[in-house]
Amino acid sequence: MSDPIKVDFSDKGKGRGSSTKEVYIPPEKAGLKIFISIIITIIGGAVAYYFMLPAMNFGSLDFYIFWAVVAAIFIGANFLLSKAFMRPEYIPYVKKVAIAPIIIVVILALVLGVGYLTSCVLFRAASYSELLSFNESTDLDSGVTKIDSTVDFRNVAMIDAAAAEKLADKVLGDLATIGLESQFELASEYSTQINYNGDPCRVYPLRYGNFFKWLNNTKDGFPGYVIVNMNNQETEFVLLDKESTAGYMKYSPTEFLQKNLRRIVRFEYPTAIIGNISFEADDNGTPYWICEIIEKKVGLIGGDDVKAIVMVDAVSGESQYFTIDEVKAGETTDSEGNKVSLSWIDQVYNADLLVQQYNYYGTYLNGFWNSVFGQSGVKKATVGSSYIAMDDDVYIYTGVTSVTADESILGFILINQRTKDAMFYTTTGATESAAQNSAQGALSDKGWSATFPLLINLDGEATYFMSMKDASNVVKGYAMVNVSNYNIVATDAADGNPDLVKCINNYSKVLKDTKNVSINVDTSVAPETPVVDNNEQTNNAQSNTVTGVITDIRSQIENGSTCYYIMVAGADSYFRVSADDVPEAIFFEKGDLVTVTFADASDEAWVDAKDITTPEAESTAA
Repeated sequence: MSDPIKVDFSDKGKGRGSSTKEVYIPPEKAGLKIFISIIITIIGGAVAYYFMLPAMNFGSLDFYIFWAVVAAIFIGANFLLSKAFMRPEYIPYVKKVAIAPIIIVVILALVLGVGYLTSCVLFRAASYSELLSFNESTDLDSGVTKIDSTVDFRNVAMIDAAAAEKLADKVLGDLATIGLESQFELASEYSTQINYNGDPCRVYPLRYGNFFKWLNNTKDGFPGYVIVNMNNQETEFVLLDKESTAGYMKYSPTEFLQKNLRRIVRFEYPTAIIGNISFEADDNGTPYWICEIIEKKVGLIGGDDVKAIVMVDAVSGESQYFTIDEVKAGETTDSEGNKVSLSWIDQVYNADLLVQQYNYYGTYLNGFWNSVFGQSGVKKATVGSSYIAMDDDVYIYTGVTSVTADESILGFILINQRTKDAMFYTTTGATESAAQNSAQGALSDKGWSATFPLLINLDGEATYFMSMKDASNVVKGYAMVNVSNYNIVATDAADGNPDLVKCINNYSKVLKDTKNVSINVDTSVAPETPVVDNNEQTNNAQSNTVTGVITDIRSQIENGSTCYYIMVAGADSYFRVSADDVPEAIFFEKGDLVTVTFADASDEAWVDAKDITTPEAESTAA
């Protein structure tokens, strides 16, 4: 084996004006090595494309990252095959070969830089402010759920997403009936609030519990989905027919390989920029995935907006592409001339995108520099949002406040999530957070938290409506706060059992006493809500009793209340009870004979007791 060629690349011994010209020494079989590098790059690029799923679109940042990765694969492969890490004399050759991919990356970087400048809000503030337009209105009755003597609460969401998720998680136990217990969990990030057959509902798809559970179940897919009625809190696991032609749901964003939803859409629409993905069910209960297709409306990379959707059948994987005009119209015609209804689709524009577009409008309506210095007319959406069901569509609701972020609103906006029709209502009053604080203050001894307020028109009186939840996201009561005066607040009784009629009556009384305003609301059509006990069950849940001597008793403070953990002879676990619910618990001692009433045992280390009594108390009551 010959000695390696030694070349002096330094300037040692040369004059100041002299220069060194690099000597390019190719390795043996350089052409073959380049060919192999290209093959490796193609394979590596295909693998990168399979997992990165970039849009072949100059408006997508992933497009530039992907080609940078491809260039890096080629340069790295050629470096390794040339053994330049062992033979430094080959480094100039490797650099020369890398010039072409580096030039491509530099050109793409320049395109991205120019795209950034053409999309920079400094120069395009007006374009950003025009992404969302409004139908100005001051008529509260035209756009807000009005509750009066003729309209009831049946289309009002009585709980928020967190409470709905708590309910949805419970019904996963129904999977035990088909032998799939503990295999799935909720894919809550894809849940959507929809109008389902006229009712405000939230639907939850599933995901596999972990990689090994995916291996065990991916062949059959997901057995169904969960739907929660946001009004009456009825929760159902919708079990699909495994024996049907299509079977279970097989396509999801949480799948790993070929059945991954983004991969399906990407391979069919390689240039599409995929935005938010949401899960919905049509009026027949058929599950679908709704994928936003994004276009950049400001310059090359700015101003996200929805130009179309791809609707994918979650069972069959069949996809359909609809333009935004077709979706807004609510129907289209298929290739055979048959009409296809699209009005059941509720979320085309996700809430984050709509709030972002409103903030562009409120911030840059009078130009970029005004948003920085004078800030004349600058406003923004308040923190948080909620949903209102109207006319078979779902609207996102949020208040509007000044950029100083004070505790008052300038008005509020309603935006249709299917059509992007937007309405602004001028009104003054408290922000949603101020209303939440007011409601929580009225029940401060309970330590309950208020859901994000829903704005309702209570017989002409703008009112924030909230549910009050405990630390486990279980609804314990309701609260109403007046928009114009957040000191006017009313709740139902603080006994932990939600009572909407009582809340309405209390609010009506406070309005009469404080503002001399009378409201006429027909409480006979208020929906019945489940009565909640400490075991998060309804009063229809089966009750059990045990009588025995207290062998151990412990206490701790939870959410501002004292809770007692009591062990009774003959029982397998502690019983937990709050002193707020059973005041006599503060007098219990070891050796006392008690009767404990409780629902079915839970998976916790204790069981929540419905009631604990002593024989003396029972005889006295008798």
